[in-house]
Amino acid sequence: MLYELATLSCPLVEQDAVSDCAHRWVSDADAAGRLLGAWRTEIGELSRIVVMRSFETMDELHYDRNRALTAEQPFGIESACVQFIMESYALFPFLPDIEPAATFGNFYEIRRYWLKAGGIAPTITAWERALGPAEAYTSHLIGNMYALDGPPRITHIWGFSSLEERMTLRRRHYAEGLWPPKGGPEQITNATSAICLPEVWSPLR
Repeated sequence: MLYELATLSCPLVEQDAVSDCAHRWVSDADAAGRLLGAWRTEIGELSRIVVMRSFETMDELHYDRNRALTAEQPFGIESACVQFIMESYALFPFLPDIEPAATFGNFYEIRRYWLKAGGIAPTITAWERALGPAEAYTSHLIGNMYALDGPPRITHIWGFSSLEERMTLRRRHYAEGLWPPKGGPEQITNATSAICLPEVWSPLR
């Protein structure tokens, strides 16, 4: 399974309209892929609508990528103030496919790590070792993926019932030495994080 994250940035007052347009775009009869999640950033880089879809094959992903790149109004964008980027990902090989669920909570965190050259393989190894011992925390992991385009990087998405739950779990696992994955942070050159809220049309919520 392959994954795409499409991020649409827009003026704050246009978020509702941009979200509605994105929903129609991914629901169109010509659209490929399966909608998994859609979020609005609340903390971090604001005024972003993030849409995640899965694709069974690279041909399917390329078809829909080309559909967006050659459209006059990709994702239904009508304003010159709206910009978008599309990223392609593969899931870490030991993780299950991402599936829509209503059990992750109201708060989602999207973290991106830019890695050193050659940093993806040791990062995957580090995460595989850490998931079991840190299960109380990593049970909130929706997925971790490495990019298939652009600079070497990973993106992991988490779901929590509250920000307090997130901080409590992180403090405990850091104090016990269970997190972060040993050998993982050494590969990171830059990192960003955004706290997001699910859109009403998001399957993951």
